This record gives sequence, structure tokens and C-alpha cells, in this order.
Amino acid sequence: MGKMTRPVVVGVDGSDASSHAVDWAVDEAVRHGLPLRLVYASLWERYESDPAEPMTAGDVVAAAAERAGRRNPDLEITTAVVPEEAAAALVRAGADAFALVTGSRGRGRLKGLLLGSVGLAVAARAHCPVVVVRGDRAGLAGTHERILLGLGDADTGTDAVRFALREAEVRGCVLDAVRAWRRPAYDRGGHRLPDAERPDEYEEQAADLLAALLREPVAEHPHVRTRRTTLEGPPGRVLVDRSAAADLVVVGARRRTGHFGLQLGRVGHTLLHHAQCPVAVVPQR
Repeated sequence: MGKMTRPVVVGVDGSDASSHAVDWAVDEAVRHGLPLRLVYASLWERYESDPAEPMTAGDVVAAAAERAGRRNPDLEITTAVVPEEAAAALVRAGADAFALVTGSRGRGRLKGLLLGSVGLAVAARAHCPVVVVRGDRAGLAGTHERILLGLGDADTGTDAVRFALREAEVRGCVLDAVRAWRRPAYDRGGHRLPDAERPDEYEEQAADLLAALLREPVAEHPHVRTRRTTLEGPPGRVLVDRSAAADLVVVGARRRTGHFGLQLGRVGHTLLHHAQCPVAVVPQR
């Protein structure tokens, strides 16, 4: 597929969380003028949602496609049933995707988990942006008209900045760029610093990094209104708190070649479990 026709890929499994993900993915595809691809991945052809009426994988994707078509009849929709482990199949489907979208919970006995294991694994491994659709009704509806961007270090940030700016531009909303900072409790020699230590220099460092990371990408999107904020505190908690007034929170992630563990970072992990709106994890290429 060409760069302009990369689809928005959404993983479906027949759960309520999956239905929310489909709705969000439809709106996202329409905003960006992209096709939608629905992927059902399972090692099992059937799952028992109701023992009296077992659904097949084909039933699940057909129902999801019907739902997407009702939400936007003009959208180009394709479907796929992939007989393999779900996270691996979705990561592969994301190889040529604009973004991968998943629900926030698994189905069946996994529903009690804060985040379905598939969504967590996909967010940690995919090489395209991954959006985990979660949060309260206002966050899902996109009524805040604010994209929240959590900025970490330079080596995780630039692709996340560009993704967040594109989102703010197509939605016509403000970009709220935040960098959290903390003053160290100890100096480099291991000596405890006095509580009265002036925090100005740490706040200035955070503001300087924010400005440096935003300068070039913001110039490429001159119509997007941006607000820059530096806040003292743990970045995960700062962003979870601010996510209550956002339609999407965007963070970067580093992908280390040859490293097969979960490459999310603590902040991404915290947001995927506790954010009050959908979360986009954008890998730094």
C-alpha cells in the first residue's frame, strides 16, 4: 500500500471493548481519509460467548464490519481472519498501517484485567502507532477538543510530536504539550540535597527540552494551537491527571532492535492502565 492509503487497523474479538475500538477507529480513518481494516486473530476458530450460540471468527468480523458501515457508510472497509496468536498477528498487520487500534480489555475471563494482554503486547512491540481505546464517555466521545502530548527524552519524542500535531490538526483542536520534571533528592555524590534547593533550574531544563523538541515539528503545522506546560511530579501521574480533559494522550516509545521484551517505558505502561481517555503509543523510528 502507498503511504497515503495505509489503513487504520483495528483488532476485533466480539467484546464490548472491541466495539468501542471499532467506533473510534472508524472516526479516526474518516478524519485522515484512510481505509479501515478489521482483523480477527485467534488460534481457535470458535469462541463461546454464549454456549447455545457459538460465534465463529467470520461472525465476529462480519458483525464488526456491519457496525463500522453503519457508523460511516462511505468508509472503505476490509476484513481478515488470521489463525495465529492475536498480538503477533496484529503487530504484523501493523507493518503497513497508519495506526493499530485495540480495545482496553480482553474478553471472557480476561475482562477483569485493567488492560487486555493483547493490547499491552501490541503497544510494546508494534512498529506503527498503537491506540488503546479506553477512558470515560467524554474521553471516548472526543468532546474536550484537546490532544495531550507527554514529552519524555529526545530519543523517544520526535515521532510522537508529529503524530500528536497531525491529530490536533485534523481535529481542529489544541495540542497540550507537557513535560514533567522532578528535583533530585540526592546530588551526584550521594548526599541528600536540602529541601530548599531551588527548583528553577530543573523547571528551566524541562522547558528548554520542550521547546527544542517542538520547534521544528510545530513549524510544519503552523495552524495548530499549542500550549506548553512544565509540571513538577511523576510523569505518569501528571499525564493520567491531565488525561481527564483530553480526547487522546500521546507518548513516545523506544524500540531497541534485537530486544524482545516489553518496550513501553514506565509512563506508557501507567497510561495504558489508568488514563481517562484513549492512549497512543508512538514508536520512535
